[in-house]
Amino acid sequence: MRERIAHLAARLMAVDGIDDFALAKRKAARQVGAPDTRNLPNNEEVESALRTYQQLYQADEQRERLRHLRQCARDMMELLARFDPHLCGAVLSGSAGKYADIELLLFTDSMKDVEMFLLDRHIAYRSGERRIHIGDEMRSVPNFNVSTDTADFDITVFAPRDLRAQIRSTPEGRPIERVRREWLDAALSENRSVDA
Repeated sequence: MRERIAHLAARLMAVDGIDDFALAKRKAARQVGAPDTRNLPNNEEVESALRTYQQLYQADEQRERLRHLRQCARDMMELLARFDPHLCGAVLSGSAGKYADIELLLFTDSMKDVEMFLLDRHIAYRSGERRIHIGDEMRSVPNFNVSTDTADFDITVFAPRDLRAQIRSTPEGRPIERVRREWLDAALSENRSVDA
């Protein structure tokens, strides 16, 4: 049952564009007639099933989508270079669905500097907070949602000291994998050489 829910949740994410693992798992559990199950698959199991689904049914489309999103991420990271941007999430892992946001983490002394930077460049955004686990502590950190003509971005701002800490979305979750622009440059360059 757990594996069936993982594969159904993965299909919902790939086809319907759901990017919230918890929502996809709940919908999948309802569809198999087990809405109250306590034995839902974890995010890693669903992500693995999602990659498998994308390789089987959306290989060309997924490759093109990922290349586009990674190029958009690279461009935004270049724009935000002074804030030490890192890419994370589905665009990094390669499992980005149809409507995936590009998740960036910034490390800077001042959240206000990020906000002023966006305002000065007339970049529309919505601001808020995100609760996240940094080391052993749960904190609220600033978060910006930015939509451009080419992609949507979810940007979370941390202090420079957090760069050395493990950042997790849940207390028991694995640390969020993150990379700098150099990794993205290499990945995009590798894709170009494979396509040539």
